[in-house]
Amino acid sequence: MCPGLLDHYNPTKKDGNHKKFKYTNEAWEIVQRQPRDSEYIFPYIEGTISSIFTRACRINGIEDLRFHDLRHEATSRLFEAGYSIVEVQQFTLHESWGVLRRYTNLRPENLELRA
Repeated sequence: MCPGLLDHYNPTKKDGNHKKFKYTNEAWEIVQRQPRDSEYIFPYIEGTISSIFTRACRINGIEDLRFHDLRHEATSRLFEAGYSIVEVQQFTLHESWGVLRRYTNLRPENLELRA
């Protein structure tokens, strides 16, 4: 796992929400391949991601999918890959197990056993 720093979203406090998080090894490899043209890994204009995601869903006939649903899916997949609660919290920055539990939908048939 590789470290990162994120200005974490907080609806009541826009700046200064810096939290350290971890990348999976696969995610870190993607980060390392990105051009160094900006201070951001994936430069974007605020609001662009949401509008592009909404448009892509509409074009592909996908209904009732929100961008935040991807976080839910990723969290579930981390558990299915065998990561522990503490490890998943380091990736997702969920504040507690109670909050994190809401986002996990484990499917036993997809669990990968780790040695």
